[in-house]
Amino acid sequence: MKGILSYIGEIALFVKDFFRGLPRFYKSRGLIAEQIILIGIASLPIVLVTNFFCGAVTAHQAMFQGKDYLPDAYVGMSVIKAFMIELGPILTALVVGGRCGSSITAEIGSMRITEQIDALETLAIDPIRYLVVPRVIAAAIALPLLTVVSEAIGCIGGGICAIFIHNIKPLVYFEGLRLNFMSHELWGGLVKALTFGIIIGLMGCYHGFRATGGTEGVGKATTRSVVSIFILILLFDFVIAQLVF
Repeated sequence: MKGILSYIGEIALFVKDFFRGLPRFYKSRGLIAEQIILIGIASLPIVLVTNFFCGAVTAHQAMFQGKDYLPDAYVGMSVIKAFMIELGPILTALVVGGRCGSSITAEIGSMRITEQIDALETLAIDPIRYLVVPRVIAAAIALPLLTVVSEAIGCIGGGICAIFIHNIKPLVYFEGLRLNFMSHELWGGLVKALTFGIIIGLMGCYHGFRATGGTEGVGKATTRSVVSIFILILLFDFVIAQLVF
């Protein structure tokens, strides 16, 4: 119990340091743009593949469960609602968290054990403002954008499955996408994505800063980072769902 409270306290202090360096983020515009490319654009292929097939599976399951009971248009409605509310934000966050959260931790952890962070402090450069702020802001920007793309590709994957495998008319499927559309479901999913991006950036950086013990320590820090990111994403997914939906 003492270890858990100590862990939570260290994270809270790290978050406080992050907010202390946040007001001067505009000085790191170039670093933020670079991290958006690394976190967002570089993650597109795996996000597209994951959500395409998840959309196809969702359409298949909707067709299977509603066969002989619900109109075919409900397949499209099931796919878009599942992706807007849950699948789009959560799948994208888990994929990016595993890919980029571990990368951030390994990069900063290597800088910690090779004393590059100490060198920054010696040069009077705040490592939080220089290393953490750009990555957290970039992740917070990239995740909602990736989520929008993932929702679109999920609907495309669901449409291909519904039209070519289950022989649903294209017009019926696309009418289903519009059926019972609620804007707060879209915005609620984007709020989730924004929160997940902040979690990925903060936890990736935190565990990198706490890495010790050489290359083995970097590996352990990376593992702890990914596990903590996944747990916090699932926790905040539940909390935001209760608040928004």
